[in-house]
Amino acid sequence: MDRFDALQAFARVVESGSFTKAALTLHLSRTTVTQLVQQLEARLRVKLLHRTTRRVQVTPDGAAYYERVVRLLADLDDADASVSTAAAAPRGRLRVDVPSPLARLVLIPALPAFHAQYPDILLHMGVSDRPVDMVGDNVDCVVRGGALTNPALVARHVGDLQLRVYVAPSYLLRAGTPEHPLALEGPHHRTVGFLWARTGQPLPFEMRRGTEHVRAQGHDICAVDDGNAYLAAGLAGLGVLWLPDYMARPHVATGELVPLLQDWTLAPMPLYVAYPPQRHVSAKVRVFIEWVAGLMALHAPVQR
Repeated sequence: MDRFDALQAFARVVESGSFTKAALTLHLSRTTVTQLVQQLEARLRVKLLHRTTRRVQVTPDGAAYYERVVRLLADLDDADASVSTAAAAPRGRLRVDVPSPLARLVLIPALPAFHAQYPDILLHMGVSDRPVDMVGDNVDCVVRGGALTNPALVARHVGDLQLRVYVAPSYLLRAGTPEHPLALEGPHHRTVGFLWARTGQPLPFEMRRGTEHVRAQGHDICAVDDGNAYLAAGLAGLGVLWLPDYMARPHVATGELVPLLQDWTLAPMPLYVAYPPQRHVSAKVRVFIEWVAGLMALHAPVQR
């Protein structure tokens, strides 16, 4: 039995809750992963995992052992990096998941500079606005806006998205200009809804003007769960939008969108880079986080 392979297999089964998922992320067969864990248990003479037909659960002994195994594997990675060029030149596959508008408008246009600086990093970028199984899908980190739904994640606050209200000129010609946020709830106006992953429903937006505070929901003519589709619906004149400045700016410049309710303000939406607490933060993850933070300092800096 290769002890390192066995420890790595055990840790990945605990993290993913599945021998099958662990095998996929380790690029091994399920049989091999099962045998490695069984050999480890035989060597230790301790039951580390409870196996049923539906799920795998770690035993109390296994949980205590897992905490030490994770630290050991992280120390081994650090030792390798300290005597190699990995610390100076991060390398390997990096799997991330980012919101679709941020990828299209900010991250992907800046990738040539990232790859020029880190040519040995193979970036696999999932582009979505939906939750991902970071452990099961072996994703190193995610970029997400809004309140984090998983408090167990380690997160770095990298930006604040300033939100404003926008609409296509064709909509104003048809429906007129709303003078107050609550006018959007009247019979003459329509909004485009964004389906938030944590609720599956559009959320009202809280807006302020001086001492006045309102929650505007509007009447959705359609609702989508993707940022690019949300913007496209607004550009088509389907309804009023709440957008981050970086998404709206190029379309305001061309006249495709115009701002509404400019004397009202919305709280900024925080943007985070998050990763599992048990996952060792490698050099390639660290440089990616710093790169995203640098880009957001230009496009949507953290508001102190």
